[in-house]
Amino acid sequence: MRHGDKINNLGRKKAHRDALMSNMASQLITHKRIVTTLAKARALRTYIEPLITKTKKNDSKEDIMHQHRVVFSYLNDKAAVKELFTVVGPKVASRPGGYTRIIKLGIRYGDNAETAMIELVDFNEMYGKGKAEAAAPAKKTRRAGGKKKAEAASQDAAETAEPKEEKSAE
Repeated sequence: MRHGDKINNLGRKKAHRDALMSNMASQLITHKRIVTTLAKARALRTYIEPLITKTKKNDSKEDIMHQHRVVFSYLNDKAAVKELFTVVGPKVASRPGGYTRIIKLGIRYGDNAETAMIELVDFNEMYGKGKAEAAAPAKKTRRAGGKKKAEAASQDAAETAEPKEEKSAE
């Protein structure tokens, strides 16, 4: 009976599963996105998100070194740990969680397995640009003609600024 057993074993023994997660996490940190099966991507998400949380800046130097050692014990890859603490950590410092995104890609022809792409959220420029544009909504006014008045005021401000620029150019 497997009551309360929430870990996905992925058809592997513990040592093989740990090696798989370590290698996939190192590759995700290095390449910022990888394509794998959906089950492995979901398992990798639960494995790597606590590691990324450990990279957030702490006060004491001893605590930072301790976090380096803890993350290295999971990844066993010096280059990936360095990349995680120098590149990924500062970029996700303001994010409260949810560092990865899983995008389903369809099925694989060879064995009909569901494939997915797992990526680090802050390293995808395609999604980041749309979010920044949507962050600044248009200003709404309740009065009639408010938009026209605002445009007229901005034109007046532009006209008063132009003569000052001409004087400074001379």
